[in-house]
Amino acid sequence: MMEYKGYLGLVEYDDEAGILHGEVINLRDVITFQGETVQELRGAFQESVDDYLAFCVERGEEPERPYSGTFTVRIPPVLHRDIAFQARIRNKSLNSWVADLLEAALTERSPTPSREQEGGRTRGPHRGPVSPHPARASRSKERIAEKP
Repeated sequence: MMEYKGYLGLVEYDDEAGILHGEVINLRDVITFQGETVQELRGAFQESVDDYLAFCVERGEEPERPYSGTFTVRIPPVLHRDIAFQARIRNKSLNSWVADLLEAALTERSPTPSREQEGGRTRGPHRGPVSPHPARASRSKERIAEKP
């Protein structure tokens, strides 16, 4: 994984071609890059992001941003009710309480750049994306559904 100006690049190695290639992820627009060395790849990644941003300026368009801080989660109505109740008894907004739970879940993961460095709302380490752990997921559901 590579990061530049808030954009994340996912990298793969093509053994047949003997090159590293990557794509900026979490955008509808397609931004790709490649190189034969890590240094070359990093330069190509940064150049591709800069070219994309310049292209958007030329066209008078806002560049797409990978993370806006907003996402939609579809859940059953009963779960929605239960988490809203849990947030309310803690005197928190639903968004604030869910953000706290997500942050706590991520602190159990391997480190990535701190959210403070990324302009996030918390200090301390932010953990990177990983495959969900079924046991932790079920414990989280139990905690959400608890009532005092």
